[in-house]
This record gives sequence, C-alpha cells and structure tokens, in this order.
Amino acid sequence: MNASLPDVPEVRVVGLPLLTSGFDLVERLDLAMHLKVHGPLEPVAGEQLATLAEQISLRGRGGAGFPFAKKLRAVAEAAIRRGVRPVVVINGSEDEPACRKDTVLINRAPHLILDGALLAAEALGARTLVVGVTRDSTEASMQAALAERGLSNRRGSVLRARVQRNPVRMVTGESSALVRSADGGPPLPPGRKARTSDSGVGGAPTLLSNAETFAQLAVAARIGAERYRRTGLRDEPGTVLLTLSGAVARPMVLEVPTGVPLRYVLQLAGAPPLPQGVLTGGYHGKWLDAVTAHDAVVSRAALDACGGALGAGAILPLGPGTCPLGEALHVANWLAAESAGQCGPCYLGLPAAARGLADVLDGGGPTALEALREVTRAVKRRGACKHPDGSAAFLESTIAAFTDDLAAHVLGDGCGRPVEGVLPLQDDSPQGEASSGRKLAVDWTLCQGHGLCADIVPELIQLGPDGFPAVAEAAVPRYSEARAQRAVRRCPALALRIEEAPAAIPAQPPSAGLPMLPRGRGRRALGSGR
Repeated sequence: MNASLPDVPEVRVVGLPLLTSGFDLVERLDLAMHLKVHGPLEPVAGEQLATLAEQISLRGRGGAGFPFAKKLRAVAEAAIRRGVRPVVVINGSEDEPACRKDTVLINRAPHLILDGALLAAEALGARTLVVGVTRDSTEASMQAALAERGLSNRRGSVLRARVQRNPVRMVTGESSALVRSADGGPPLPPGRKARTSDSGVGGAPTLLSNAETFAQLAVAARIGAERYRRTGLRDEPGTVLLTLSGAVARPMVLEVPTGVPLRYVLQLAGAPPLPQGVLTGGYHGKWLDAVTAHDAVVSRAALDACGGALGAGAILPLGPGTCPLGEALHVANWLAAESAGQCGPCYLGLPAAARGLADVLDGGGPTALEALREVTRAVKRRGACKHPDGSAAFLESTIAAFTDDLAAHVLGDGCGRPVEGVLPLQDDSPQGEASSGRKLAVDWTLCQGHGLCADIVPELIQLGPDGFPAVAEAAVPRYSEARAQRAVRRCPALALRIEEAPAAIPAQPPSAGLPMLPRGRGRRALGSGR
C-alpha cells in the first residue's frame, strides 16, 4: 500500500519566511490578516513589473522554469498587436501525488497568489482572471478569497474572476489542458501545440503561470528587488517551496532560501542518514544517488548540474530497506494510468514501459532491460503534452541511478528486499478519474486466439508467443472504455467480457506484479507467481 499526503501537510521554514509569513499566527490568512502580515500593495506598470521579474530572476515554479518576464512581455506584445484584452490564469492544478506546495499556498495564503495575479492583470489591462484548481480544499479557499475581495464573474465587472475546477489528473495541470477546460472543453491537452501567450483562453493572449510564481511576484513587488535578492543565491535569489515525502519521518512543505544544502533539507524531514537515492523534481524528475545528494544544494541550476531536477519542488528520499526498482514500478504504473489516452506514444508507450520494468523485475534478463530502454526512447517528444517525456525521463533516471539493484535483478535473483510503498500515490485510484473501476477479462474456455482484441485495445491486451492474449484480466482506464466495449462486441468467439473491478484492487496496466520475495528465489520462482 502506497503512502499518501494530506492536502495541507506540516509547513516549516528555514530562515526568514517570505511566502509563509503569518503561517505561525493563523491556519488561513483571510484578506484582513493578509494585509496585517504583508501590508498594502501598489499597482506596478507593465514594463516595471517585467523589469522587477528580471531583477529577481523569477522563473515559473510549476516545473518548466520559463522566465516570467519573457512570458509577460510576450503576452503584452501579442495583445497590442491584435488589439485584444489578454487573460491571466493562475495554475493551481497540483495533481502529482508528491506535490503539495501550491495546495498549501492556496489553502493558507490565497491572497498572496491573487496579489501577484492582479498585479499582472492591472499591468496588462486584462479583464479576465481564471484560477485553475483540482481539489475541494483549494476550490473552497480560492472561492472564499475572491468573495473577500468582492471579485466575481458577473457581466459588467471591471475584472471578471472565476475558479475553474478540473478533475485530479496529471494531465489537467498541463497549460493547454487548463486553457481548453476554461473554454468549456475537456480538461485534456489538445493535439496541436500553441503558445498561450499568443492564443489562450477564448483565443486571447494569456498569461498562465503557477500559483507559487504569482506569490513570489507579490512578495518582490512589496519588498523590492534589492531586498528580495538578499535571500538565497546571487543567480537564483529568493526562496523556494519544497514538498518532502517518501522515506521521511515528517512529510512537510518547506520554504528554504536557494543554496541550502539538500542534506540539511532531508535531515529536517527525518530522512535516513544514507538514503539509497533521492528523487528530485517529482515523478517527472530525476534520481540522485546518496553521494550526489549529500553534496547537492537546492537551486534549479545546481540540481541540473548534478543530474537532478528542481521541477515542481518535490523531494523524495528512499530508505535502505525497500527495493528502489519496485518502488519505481508503482510510480510507472500510476504514470501509465494517468495518460489522457489521446496519442499512441502515451497510452500505448507508457503501459508498455511499465510492463517492461515489471519484466526486468520478474527476471527477464538483459533482453527485458533492452526492451525497456527501447520503449522509453520511443515515447519521447512524440506526445500531445509533456507527460510521456517526463515519464520516460523518470524511468531512464531510475535505470541509471540504481545500477547495483538493476544488476541484481537482471543478472541474478533480485535484490531480496520488499517493496514498502513509500512513494506517495493517490489513495483513491480505483475510483479516481483515471480509472473506470472495470476490468477486461478473457474467458479461456471460449478464446480461439483470433487476436482481434489486441488490435482494438493494444494498450490493454497483447498477444503471447502462442497467439493468445498474454493476460487474463486488465484494468480499464476511462480513456479505454469505449475501445474495450468495442473489443467485447467484436470478439468472434465471445470470449471477452467487462466486469466491475473489486474496489480494493488498484487500477494498473497488465503484468504489474511486484517482486516481494526473499533473497535466493530466482527467475523461475518469480515467474511462477504471475
């Protein structure tokens, strides 16, 4: 059973708080308390705001790290060129199970985020503000914050502001998916790639940035660039919000100045003194081995230089008692189930990659390892969004970071350690948006090996060497429901059926069994339990 994080875990700070100021006073800063803690905020002209963002080297805190000033200027230029009012969008769709920093900000300091977004809206002349959220708690907090400011979506308002609620899915946080849902469409990435700064909500130039990014802008606008730059590194000033989970005694969100040693951050959360590895940047991030993690510091450039990633600020150490490849397989299965089901490299490639990692763990040897490497290479740069790229990067980093464990599984009888499930995943996956709660089952007394099912739902059923389906049951993601029903209707032998999956069984791609055997049981024993 994998761990899960609450919406609002413990919050701590290293040094003086900027984003988390006032958290020691109240659970949530309403507008009155927000103004007492942070003080009033004066409007800032467009070019001055862009210059401020440049002076503090502000980059997006959602993972991509795009320079905010460049994005702001691009939206302003597009709006002037086209003669239309731009739109401002706050992306608070924090849907990765290992991330909670934006959720904490929205729940506890929503007005700091709104300050930054309203500064940008005023500077750009925007008349529409959209806040994207995916959780009950963040929706309630942001709705309350808009009401406290007297903002609404009424016609005739100087600024129309609204909250856009989307399901908790990895892909709904992608910028184009949020824009599409704000326009009334499904919260999924469209097939075409377009810059939101040129054409976003309603076709208008749109400034879309992460919740923490707007909060950082609001802090800098209040205290000024010079004071802001006194905290943290010279080339990356200020603080960052990190989510610490995995093998830690105290999961938490932590505000730290850039340049703080990563080992100190891990120590604060109660991580093992010598972790097997540390996942940086979350489930689209990269692993650091214990030695590298010990010497690393918290900054985007520093983590990139040592092979890690800051990403959205998720930090997850692994203790010595669990199988790291088995832990990664849990995540790979979840990433596969989070596909939007729109493009082959994602809805076919990611389940295939998860099966490949399972084959490596099940004693498939060098052939299975090479197949895994091939499928991870094949999915990159071919999807409608960055989900397949990030998932492939996670798997490639896993293979590169845990070479001893990989050798034990590929060349021997495995590492001999159980899978403890310390990496957090959604605890409601069977009934979640990604899963239909159903399974596709094969009746072996009727199946004649026509193979039509594998053509219709290749993401669920593959044929074995004998020409028959290689699995007896496969969980059906929501995006595959229609194809699964078509496969049932078109089976010439009437050997397929769709059943309700038991609530206790997680929805996973086929062949997702985890090795949890003691040392000494080899390839044949692993295979016999499948």
